[in-house]
Amino acid sequence: MSTEKSLEILKSALLLELRGKAFYTKAADSADDPEVKEFFVKLADDETSHIQMLSDQYRSFKAEGTFTTFEQDVHDESVATAVLSDKLKKRIAGAGFESAAISAAMGMEERAVNLYSQRAAETSDPEEKALYDWLAKWETQHLESLAKIEREVTETIWNDNNFWPF
Repeated sequence: MSTEKSLEILKSALLLELRGKAFYTKAADSADDPEVKEFFVKLADDETSHIQMLSDQYRSFKAEGTFTTFEQDVHDESVATAVLSDKLKKRIAGAGFESAAISAAMGMEERAVNLYSQRAAETSDPEEKALYDWLAKWETQHLESLAKIEREVTETIWNDNNFWPF
């Protein structure tokens, strides 16, 4: 494992998480509906915890050349629970920006999953592998939640506009 490669991946991961936090914060600020706002705030909060974890790992690796053992807490199911809310889906379907934000967020989450999964597969360091496996699972949960919302929002819009080709 090269030190430069590990530091490069950590910096890329931090940048992804910082961008995600900024995006979700902006989406929350732009949302008029309190439930939609709360959904984006929860996503931003997750990104904040990832930023802290990655920053700690970066400092440790830069100073000592090792990844530290970290607390692999159970993923918060609040985002997934929010996805199940029909009220939330209807509110997002009725709002153009929030609907577009879901689609854009999926791209960001997919990039994070790919980066973390690839690095977990490449590294021989067990702590680094654990970190990226854990992050990949967390971001996959976000991606799946967002994809579910997007599918249902699309169907709602199509149903409301009688836009079925059959």
